[in-house]
Amino acid sequence: MPAVSKGDGMRGLAVFISDIRNCKSKEAEIKRINKELANIRSKFKGDKALDGYSKKKYVCKLLFIFLLGHDIDFGHMEAVNLLSSNKYTEKQIGYLFISVLVNSNSELIRLINNAIKNDLASRNPTFMCLALHCIANVGSREMGEAFAADIPRILVAGDSMDSVKQSAALCLLRLYKASPDLVPMGEWTARVVHLLNDQHMGVVTAAVSLITCLCKKNPDDFKTCISLAVSRLSRIVSSASTDLQDYTYYFVPAPWLSVKLLRLLQCYPPPEDAAVKGRLVECLETVLNKAQEPPKSKKVQHSNAKNAILFETISLIIHYDSEPNLLVRACNQLGQFLQHRETNLRYLALESMCTLASSEFSHEAVKTHIDTVINALKTERDVSVRQRAADLLYAMCDRSNAKQIVSEMLRYLETADYAIREEIVLKVAILAEKYAVDYSWYVDTILNLIRIAGDYVSEEVWYRVLQIVTNRDDVQGYAAKTVFEALQAPACHENMVKVGGYILGEFGNLIAGDPRSSPPVQFSLLHSKFHLCSVATRALLLSTYIKFINLFPETKATIQGVLRAGSQLRNADVELQQRAVEYLTLSSVASTDVLVRVLATVLEEMPPFPERESSILAKLKRKKGPGAGSALDDGRRDPSSHDINGGVEPTPSTVSTPSPSADLLGLRAAPPPAAPPAPLGAGNLLVDVFSDGPAAQPSLGPTPEEAFLSELEPPAPESPMALLADPAPAADPGPEDIGPPIPEADELLNKFVCRNNGVLFENQLLQIGVKSEFRQNLGRMYLFYGNKTSVQFQNFSPTVVHPGDLQTHILSTWSSPLAPARPLQRAQLAVQTKRVASQVDGGAQVQQVLNIECLRDFLTPPHLSVRFRYGGAPQSLTLKLPVTINKFFQPTEMAAQDFFQRWKQLSLRPQGGWNWGFQLLGFGSALLDNVDPNPENFVGAGIIQTKALQVGCLLRLEPNAQAQMYRLTLRTSKEPVSRHLCELLAQQF
Repeated sequence: MPAVSKGDGMRGLAVFISDIRNCKSKEAEIKRINKELANIRSKFKGDKALDGYSKKKYVCKLLFIFLLGHDIDFGHMEAVNLLSSNKYTEKQIGYLFISVLVNSNSELIRLINNAIKNDLASRNPTFMCLALHCIANVGSREMGEAFAADIPRILVAGDSMDSVKQSAALCLLRLYKASPDLVPMGEWTARVVHLLNDQHMGVVTAAVSLITCLCKKNPDDFKTCISLAVSRLSRIVSSASTDLQDYTYYFVPAPWLSVKLLRLLQCYPPPEDAAVKGRLVECLETVLNKAQEPPKSKKVQHSNAKNAILFETISLIIHYDSEPNLLVRACNQLGQFLQHRETNLRYLALESMCTLASSEFSHEAVKTHIDTVINALKTERDVSVRQRAADLLYAMCDRSNAKQIVSEMLRYLETADYAIREEIVLKVAILAEKYAVDYSWYVDTILNLIRIAGDYVSEEVWYRVLQIVTNRDDVQGYAAKTVFEALQAPACHENMVKVGGYILGEFGNLIAGDPRSSPPVQFSLLHSKFHLCSVATRALLLSTYIKFINLFPETKATIQGVLRAGSQLRNADVELQQRAVEYLTLSSVASTDVLVRVLATVLEEMPPFPERESSILAKLKRKKGPGAGSALDDGRRDPSSHDINGGVEPTPSTVSTPSPSADLLGLRAAPPPAAPPAPLGAGNLLVDVFSDGPAAQPSLGPTPEEAFLSELEPPAPESPMALLADPAPAADPGPEDIGPPIPEADELLNKFVCRNNGVLFENQLLQIGVKSEFRQNLGRMYLFYGNKTSVQFQNFSPTVVHPGDLQTHILSTWSSPLAPARPLQRAQLAVQTKRVASQVDGGAQVQQVLNIECLRDFLTPPHLSVRFRYGGAPQSLTLKLPVTINKFFQPTEMAAQDFFQRWKQLSLRPQGGWNWGFQLLGFGSALLDNVDPNPENFVGAGIIQTKALQVGCLLRLEPNAQAQMYRLTLRTSKEPVSRHLCELLAQQF
């Protein structure tokens, strides 16, 4: 900046400011300002022309008056005239006035643009910087249209000064954020990226900010910046504090640039080049090593700069999620901050560890800090830190520590801040359901929740416990006994009364044999709470009373007396009055055996609830706000134990009573419950399965599988003929209309061979998540499309297309019952899809449901084509949908004799056998115990269910510990299926 001469002090301005400060009242200030405004107005309108100094002084006074909060409606032209001055101070004041007071719709914009254009062309670096600052400060679309093409040229020009390049980069960043479509970067992209090699650190810092913003929209165009960013970061990290003296902040070299480079690298996946990746890993290790060194200064600025780089490094390590060693080291480093005296560091450490807990590489390392986190939950004085501690406990919970974490959160709930109690309640309810080893513990936990924080237990929580108790025969008696004891407390929350009323009305007979909980005692206990409850709870209790008449006829007279009471028959609330009248009439008409049977039928025990979507997790996500989905629902499973909530155990109890908590994450729909089929021996079941004949005909009547794909009602047609018309699939692209799958499509598909939930695809624009479930030959898949940008997606169109032999009939809407889907004669899959909204707002998520039926065995998965427009540019990608043949496995139990009998029958057919080290968990077949003579071997059996036929599958795993090899032999009745299943397993390694 040029030196300011002594005469530029503007004494008149100093006197005016002094007068304003010396005013004793607001009225005196306004009087002085009005006097000055009149003087300035007369000077501007006078016949005598003002020199540059006077204009500058008066414009400064107007600017000061505006900053005091007074309106200024003149002087704009004088400010514009200052732009043509050759003196720095006059031009500076003119640009300052314009930046603050000139509206983007002003009539003077054209004159201002001409002055700016002259300064940009002057090649005077000082004037060019002033002009660029003005463009950035105003940032209007008009200025963007006028200068968007000139600024990139100035930025990459070889003769531009470093200060001009800095200003140009930041100015271009401002225009891009205001109007992304106005910044053409085609021919300038490579030269802008090359600025990362500039000698001037200020230019590099500004360029990194610009590139980070630009690459979020066009990541492929700026992919070359990865190697340059890694190289620059390596030079900074390995340098000493004396090497970059001008950019060293309290012994930390270039901390701001380091943080920006680390954030830039988080815009991309790990580098593909081995040398670049190795250099980056070395940089990250160096940062972690420096964090262990003693501080070079005791000042807080030094620790802040050092920790800023460290936390950004850990964020990059978490983003890559591919280096187990770095993830564990990052976890250990964060663990040291958990007991740091600085509150902000403890908060950041807890927040980062929440993300680390979702990684399979670092989850166990995070669990080692459980005692420290529990102590933070108890002792932290800052409520925000306590909330992060609760989040971390929730994230690190698995089957091994669920009881400890739930008990600690319950204990904390008694003294928790009111602002986070509801969130703690939801988390405890989710963890208790997800990791319940036995459902008696789950019932105890929910009842404790109601006792401790009943006001914060939402309907979703106690609805869920009623659903689970109703569906689980083995816990109904315990639940009735426990809730009966809980109701005996003098002070009982109303939610406890609701739960108790429902459970005793349904299952009170299970504890009626004990004199301490006889039917009259149960009724008296419930009725003692009646007058203290709200109308909704009283209505529920009246329903319980009429249920008691059916369960316990000896209580009929007492209950009829309550229903006849004037307080019920003449109740001011219509709902209570109607229930009392109807229930009294219903109990009085049962005078004959026929009417008694009718009453028993009407009041019989509630049937099992359908396994519908659990709303507890959805409620927690709404409380956490957008962006919490991945942290709350990472799909992580505990492979070391049976999952009674989500796994399928081939036992009679699992078949007869479906696990209601298997739907914790909302993956299942609501098929109506059905009685189990007649039990078959394992040997009989496989007699026809291993032949090539068609499958056995299903029994009459709807089954859960038949209802699985028909739960959602079809949309109402516009006319009766529309029901009979075939859907027109011409609107959706066929296999020839879409591009080939992306190069990593096979790798993404292989991740889902042994699991059903997770993120299928993610880049800077779009995230596609998958949740799916398969039963026999039927499946339902939920696809979640998330817009990661702030710009709306236009013409959004995801389509499922079948390649080659897999071609079949695809419905673009739900098919009508009168016009079912008619697959081709040799079709292998039938897929029903539902169109999604064509517009996806920034930060929003849309869901698409796919109903899938396996008609025949298949080897090629369907393709998912996603097309949309982002910022006017068309985007498209093609993925392989995670639907593989093993998804239709049905685990099968077999005795040892039956297994080897079938094994020998299949030995004549060509089978697949390879040496592989692999994991069988989640592949779909049942692992059979005590079948193979060698106890170290593993054998499994399953049936691949299709509509046309069933393909039996036997597998045998023979490990060789000394050679570190495994031999997998897999036999089915169809050679292509055998080979395909082996290939699917092999790809897991």
